[in-house]
Parts: sequence; C-alpha cells; structure tokens
Amino acid sequence: MTNDASGEDSSPDFYWESAGKVTATGWNLEMRIPFSSLRYPRADQPTWRIMLYRNYPRDRHYQFFTARHPRDVSCFICNSSFLLGLANLPHGSHLVVAPYATAQRLDTQQDAPGTALEKGKVDSNFGGDAKWSPLANATVDATLNPDFSQVESDVAQIGANERFALFYPEKRSFFLEGIDLFSTPFQAVYTRSITSPSGGLRATGRVGGTSFTALGARDRGDGLVVLPGPEGSDVALQDFHSDVGVLRLRHDIGPSFAGVLATGRTIQGGGHNAVFGPDVNWRPRPSDAIAAQALWSDSRTPDRPDLAAEWDGRTLSDHALLLRWSHNTPKVDWFLQGQELGPDFRADEGFIPQVGYREGYFEAGYTVRPKDAFLSRLRMFTIEWYDQDHGGGVLSRRASVGAGMDGRWNSFFRFELNQDDIKVGNRLFSRFRPYVTIQSSPGRVLNSIVFETSLGQEIDFANARKGTGATISGSVTVRPGDHLELRGNASARWLRVKDATLGSGRLFLAQVERVRASYSFSSRMFMRLIGQYVQTARDPSLYTFAVGAKSASLNSSALFAYKLNWQTVCYLGYGDDRAFSAVTDGLEASGRQVFAKLSYALQE
Repeated sequence: MTNDASGEDSSPDFYWESAGKVTATGWNLEMRIPFSSLRYPRADQPTWRIMLYRNYPRDRHYQFFTARHPRDVSCFICNSSFLLGLANLPHGSHLVVAPYATAQRLDTQQDAPGTALEKGKVDSNFGGDAKWSPLANATVDATLNPDFSQVESDVAQIGANERFALFYPEKRSFFLEGIDLFSTPFQAVYTRSITSPSGGLRATGRVGGTSFTALGARDRGDGLVVLPGPEGSDVALQDFHSDVGVLRLRHDIGPSFAGVLATGRTIQGGGHNAVFGPDVNWRPRPSDAIAAQALWSDSRTPDRPDLAAEWDGRTLSDHALLLRWSHNTPKVDWFLQGQELGPDFRADEGFIPQVGYREGYFEAGYTVRPKDAFLSRLRMFTIEWYDQDHGGGVLSRRASVGAGMDGRWNSFFRFELNQDDIKVGNRLFSRFRPYVTIQSSPGRVLNSIVFETSLGQEIDFANARKGTGATISGSVTVRPGDHLELRGNASARWLRVKDATLGSGRLFLAQVERVRASYSFSSRMFMRLIGQYVQTARDPSLYTFAVGAKSASLNSSALFAYKLNWQTVCYLGYGDDRAFSAVTDGLEASGRQVFAKLSYALQE
C-alpha cells in the first residue's frame, strides 16, 4: 500500500492471485485481482490509473516503471498512467462470512522451574469474520471473538538502554483494511494498542473525493500502555476492558488533501481519552510537499495507582502541533520540520512515546550520479535537530554529517558522524557515535545482506553516567530454491562504564538471534518454522539499583497452513517457550501450545 503522504506500507495483505512462466524470449506474468478487493466509485466509466513496476536486482538495483518518474517530482502516485476501457463494472452487494473454529491445548509451568509442565485441557473456541461490500466503493468489516494464533511473532528488538518504547508493526488482518487512511504526520492511530479485541466493526469507503474509515472495538486488555514523558517513556499493565473508536476523513484536492481524525477510548471502571484534529498535505508544485497537523487531547486517567503513579483519576488535556516542508530536485533536497507536544497530551490509540517538548529538525542533501563507476548515486547530507522542554531547557540535540551511496551488486552504503547532547536527570551528557549501514542483494540465492552498527561513546541512561559501547545488527536472506526461504537476524548491544565508586567493566550485553524458515509447497500451502533467542547479561555490582544478573528466553514455533482462498484456511500450529531460571541457571520450559484452526468462507 503506497500513498504520497506516508510512503510505502507492506502490512496490507489483500487477496489476489498471480502466475508466471519463463518463455524462450523472456517471461509472462498474469495477475487476477477480484473486484471485491478494490474500492472504486459508482460510475459507468470510472477513472482508473495504473502503474506497473518491476524490481530488477542485478549488478545494480534497477527499477522499471510503465510511467516516467521525473527526479524533481516529490509524489509517486501522481505519475500513474490512465487506464481506459474498464466500463460497466459490478456495483452490486457482495458478502463474505467466514466462521472459524479452533482447538487449543496450553501447557503451563505450575511448580518450580525445571519441573514438568502441567498439561492443560483442550479448549475450543468459535468466532468469525464478515466483509460486506454494499457498493464497490464501500465495505463493512466485522469480527467476533477474533483469533490471531497464526499471526507471525514479532522480530524481537533490544530494549536495554532505550529511553522510549519500541515500535512494532501491525500484522492482524482485520486492522489492515484502509490502513493508509490512518497515516498522518503524528502516529495518532496505532491499532496494536487494541490488544485483545473481543469484537470489532469497521466501515471504509469513498464518496467523490472523500475517503473515510470508522472503527469500533471492545478491547479485553492485558497488554501494555505507553506512558509518555519528555525524557523517556514507561509502560503500565492494561488491566481493564475498554471501548475504542476511531474516525478518519480525508478529502483529495488534486495531488493535495485535507483530513480530520478523531479517536476515543472509554475505560471500564472510569477513565477516557479523546483526540481530535485536522491535518493537511499541500503540494504547491511537484518538487515540494508541505504537511501540517494539529491535535487536541482530553483525558481522565483510570483510578489505578497500583498500576501507574499518574493513574489516579486526574484530568489531562493538551495539544500537539506539527509543520513540515520537504523539497526534492535531482540534485538538491531538504526537509524542515517543527513540532510541539504539551506535557499533558495523551493519544492512547496512537504511538506517541514522547510529550512535553518542542523539536526543530533540518536536513539538507546534495546528490550526484556518476556514470560508469562503482557508485551510481552519492548523496551527501547534514542534519541538525534539537529537542527542548517548554521552559527552553535542552532535552537533546544532534549535529550530523554523512553520505548515502548506491553501488554495484545492488548495494547501499550509509555512514554518519553524529555528535549528540542528551539530558539525563539534571545533567547534559555528550557523545560522539559514528553509524554505518551496508545492504546488498548479490543474487537469487544470497538474496539479501544487511549490516548496521553504531559505536563509540555512549550514555548509561539508567544510571546517569557516560560510557562506551556499540550496537550491531545484521540479517541475511537465502533462497536455495524456488520453494525455500531462510532468513536470519541477529543483534547485540553492550555498554562499558567507569565509575569511581562502583568500579569499571561491562554493564550489560544484550543479544537477539532469530531464524525463520518457510517452505511453499504450492501457492496455497506452506510451512513456517521460527526460533528466537533473547538474552541480557548484566553486572549487578555496576548498577546503582538492584537488577538480576541474567534474563533470557527461547521461543520456537511451527505453522502449517493451507489456504483455499483469503478466508477458507486451515492452520496447524505448535509453540514452545523457555525462560531462564536463576534457580537452575538454565533455560527451563515455561509453556507449550498446540492448536488447530479452520475457517470457511461463505460468499453471496
């Protein structure tokens, strides 16, 4: 899913089919897209636009489009070609109801670590999804007691020495319909904040130049709520039920648009959060885009001080403002942004982990494109940004210079030299940290290699002192044949400190390793295996507060899937969880899951 305001999003998974074959002179591709997967106006000859794109990784990364893309134009969709000849398309009602049934057994640890798991009983569950398209340009989605057992687990991220909450993408299909409409300059809608929906209803459509989506859900909770702040964020247990609502309208005006967003959450037992405001994306000329958004929030926290100190029933209300300008030409580009968020601004349906600050950001770049050289593109850039509190005090600031390069073997290189000043407590710490990233897609078998690192001076945010350290991450994707894909991810972070009182040494070492294997027997049947190990080793003697010496977990899963179509599916799954025990000094079984799920689509 692509739009010119927020770029590309690979989360949506619409139903379509394709088939290709290699011929003596090249190759042929045929795609079949049901009209029920598309949204178009009720007209005898609606205006369609199309753009075909081929990704061609060889010695360099080539991209072929069916429409010309001038380098001085900042939009992508606006370059699409008109598609003629589609007339008298179906406009009648289309209904799909997909009930499902699951059987699941969950084994848990009830006794001391290292003992056998207690076998659970087999539980059955029922629910269903429905999609009704009363018109070709409108659809209504409903879900009752949804089950997400088959959704792939998140790729773990290192949270050690992070000041703010980490972002994870949405993968649940019910929330992906019209997801591009939720994209605004502020991430005021983050559907993963709806942790465990017991039911939901959503309407999405387009009338003339106006697109809309409305979402309502009942959330059973049991997740985590991000508590934002100016210098860091915290989390609290979502130990309550709540009702959630989101409304989004967007009206297109040529290549520009204006919109409005409203969200709300009413908490069982008392408490609420409401956010409302307009946004605009204006393209005065092809090379420039100006975006702005203003939001106001009104909240009353739940009366649960046992979960969070600020949850004492207090009333909070504040604002969030943003203005940005991007300019792109073949050689010169710049990006300028300013934003302000009040300390009492809350967006419980969004992902905004920092509030109570003002930010200014400026980036400028100059691009050259050598011919007949190893590098095909070189962009040199500089970045300046700062965050300050509402009293004018510095929260953080950065000065950065660097370059990004496209080269042979479908490669990309980027390096930065970053000088940071960051406030921790009452002190302002400085650090110098180079950053390097290398990416390449050498060929069909060794499909992708990614390496990133930042190293040098570091700040120990938990204990408010300086240190040295590094963060390293990498991934590799291998496709030995047409059916098998192997993907590995690994990352590590460590921090060394020198403390006049506590001594010197390595404060912690955090690691994540993940292996994913998928085998496609056919276009309808596949198997997926995942193993993920997460570990953090600490030196408690170097901390100013009590910590455990080690935490670790090992999670593995297997999934077999057969899909007749997008809603008629059969899943068989297995999961095994192990956690580190200080008692046995090893990984011990903490849970085991076996499940089967069958969903059958009934269409009218």
